[in-house]
Amino acid sequence: MVISDRGIVATSQTLASQAGAQVLARGGSAIDAAIAANAALSVVEPERAGLGGDLFAIYWDAKTGKLTGINASGWAPKGLTIGLLKSQGHTGMPLDGIHSVTVPGCVDGWAKLHQRLGKLPWKDLFEPAIYYASKGYPVTEIIHETWHGEVDKLAKDLNGRRVYLKDGQSPKLGEIVRNPEMAAAYQLIADGGASAYYRGPIAKAIVKTSERLGGTMALADLSEFESEWVQPVSTDYHGWKVYELPPNGQGITALETLNIMAPFPLSSNPSRGAMELHTEIEAQKLAFSDLQRYLADPRFSKVPVDGLIAPDYGRERAKLIDPDKAQCEPAPGNPKTTSSNTIYLSVVDREGNIVSLIQSVYQHFGSGVIVDDYGFALQNRGALFEFDPNHPNALAPRKRPFHTIIPGFMEKGSVHIGFGIMGGLNQGPAHTQFVSNVVDHGMSIQLALEAPRYTKLKFGGCEVLIENRVAKDVRDALTAKGHKLTVAGDFSNQMGGGQAVIHDSATGVNYGASDPRKDGAAVPEPHPYWR
Repeated sequence: MVISDRGIVATSQTLASQAGAQVLARGGSAIDAAIAANAALSVVEPERAGLGGDLFAIYWDAKTGKLTGINASGWAPKGLTIGLLKSQGHTGMPLDGIHSVTVPGCVDGWAKLHQRLGKLPWKDLFEPAIYYASKGYPVTEIIHETWHGEVDKLAKDLNGRRVYLKDGQSPKLGEIVRNPEMAAAYQLIADGGASAYYRGPIAKAIVKTSERLGGTMALADLSEFESEWVQPVSTDYHGWKVYELPPNGQGITALETLNIMAPFPLSSNPSRGAMELHTEIEAQKLAFSDLQRYLADPRFSKVPVDGLIAPDYGRERAKLIDPDKAQCEPAPGNPKTTSSNTIYLSVVDREGNIVSLIQSVYQHFGSGVIVDDYGFALQNRGALFEFDPNHPNALAPRKRPFHTIIPGFMEKGSVHIGFGIMGGLNQGPAHTQFVSNVVDHGMSIQLALEAPRYTKLKFGGCEVLIENRVAKDVRDALTAKGHKLTVAGDFSNQMGGGQAVIHDSATGVNYGASDPRKDGAAVPEPHPYWR
């Protein structure tokens, strides 16, 4: 771990972590550093994050101990309907292209966070992003590999070919890449605020791009959008309080999974053997079946949040786990109804305030549509809507789709942890494994991120992806129980990459950790050596 009595910024690309740490050193808040690091990430890791994506964040205030959440996920254009797509020959939601695009919420999320919790001038936060976009940055290993894998997708878009492919090729490892068009977009945002994005020249460029490709995005879809403040939801897991954000994100799935796992004495097996992994995988499948059935935009559908994360419901679902046999298609339960591809970064400042922030364009380079004149990809979050009009998550105008990206937070006594692990549906399994590693096995946050992981990347089935560092005898035992394992590499990118920070309010000391599955680092705020 990185340990310091000053702030720490942990992101998936070291230059972005450094930018955030520099903001802290200039007297910026944790929110200031998170925004600066996120903006820098959208330049140096453009396939995963950026101006065309959405954002969720949890903020912990060290003085009051209160948590605040923001949901900056955008809605479908008013003109995008299931009927329109059917009339054009679609039989399901498009996975890419202009009809997969929803309104990007990221910039409005930044603006609301900064207005409430920022210290430095807004325009200062975008200097690192503008610098790297205009001056250039060397492409790092994992980003290089991912970019190379998306050549065909980028080649479909004329802007994709022009901005992200030089002579039809992705950049080489270590090649210096510049994006002056994105620098211009950031300069407009720095000077004009979120209005430049949602009402000004960038909004007009997004609509122009959409119209050119036959899309439905209108200026009103952008100008009338606002992100919203939300209250995190939580559960108790073996003495720790674990928090996630409510729907339309999938955070409640991690909480439900922990509740299903809670009756099992997982700490009795420090080696994380077959029985423990079997229990966790089966718990995840039960939670996934509920996620697929119930999760939607709560402004359109009644989502039984309290019922799904109730400990009694978790214990009821836990009884369905057969210790000897994997279930391939567990049915969703009946919770009580009451009223009520991605980057992740975490920041702790010298006062101990914590930001747990996740931001994404969804799949690599999102929809594959690059905005005219401004060089950033629009997300393809619309791909996560259902095509069945009777489903709670059915596509509808001005509706937000089911969202995979989730920031996490957990605490016990004086220890407060902001954490997250990216990677689509991987995030639910990854969050629960991280929490269990810390809570049940006493791992440090760095060990908890590095530990071998499994994941499920689709609903249903007995297929499980698992890293080869899990012992072969454990893998064989899981196979004997009916799990269909695909063995991945040592630190597989398919398991996502995470970051985590701790503030110990008893000592005032901060800790940071960064997942080796990404190109990042936890970077401490520089101390003032020279006066």
